[in-house]
Amino acid sequence: MTASVLFLVGLAASLGTSLAIVMYLRAPLHRILEELCGTRERAAFWAAFTNVSVTLVPLIFALQYTPDSKGETSAVLQIAAQLKWALAGLLTTVVIVAWILSRFIPQRPVTNTTQPGREAL
Repeated sequence: MTASVLFLVGLAASLGTSLAIVMYLRAPLHRILEELCGTRERAAFWAAFTNVSVTLVPLIFALQYTPDSKGETSAVLQIAAQLKWALAGLLTTVVIVAWILSRFIPQRPVTNTTQPGREAL
């Protein structure tokens, strides 16, 4: 395989992984955003924004990897190295989105859930 083909295969694997994560997070993210934003339109915008970020940032990270043009490393290891960069970008993006959302989720005080007549330990 040429370096160009390896690079494109790695990008395709990165894109596929990102899209799978977007699909996995779609429903729970949209429910949380509807609650936080108050309207479906606002939630739809922020969900779309998050989906674009979760898709593009890993690809940008994957673009940083340059395959070995000499062919000294196996194709699988070169694709895995590029995918490692994409997963680093994916994890970074998801953690940042989770942190931002956590800042806007209202914190509720813990209430006493002991039964009447029983003391808490």
